[in-house]
Amino acid sequence: MKLFKPVYAHCDVPCGIYETDTMKHAADTCTVMIDKITALGAVDTIEKMNTFARMVATKEVHAERVKHELAVLWGDYFKPEHLEAHPDLHDKVWKALKQAGKVKQTVDSAEAQKLVDAVAEIADIYAATKQ
Repeated sequence: MKLFKPVYAHCDVPCGIYETDTMKHAADTCTVMIDKITALGAVDTIEKMNTFARMVATKEVHAERVKHELAVLWGDYFKPEHLEAHPDLHDKVWKALKQAGKVKQTVDSAEAQKLVDAVAEIADIYAATKQ
């Protein structure tokens, strides 16, 4: 009988090392994958089916990575003083998390761009809190 279940965290120390480049890169990857999927055209060969499936899978992984990175910043980095300075931060993070889900659900360049923009806005807030 197991008494303990595994617990996973960004860092158990806590390390105090946070960044936004990973989530920005992941959001950009979603945009690129959607552009590539659109450019693929009709998925009428086995090779195109394989390429399509791989691009969708990559988009899904990176949209989920955005969600993870946002959750780490929200749960581990941002503090009450950050919320005081940026009272709409909670709403921005919540909407960005929802937008990452929307990108997973669609193959829409406009939705991916909304995610890129939301992530950039949160990255700017993060940068402002680091100064």
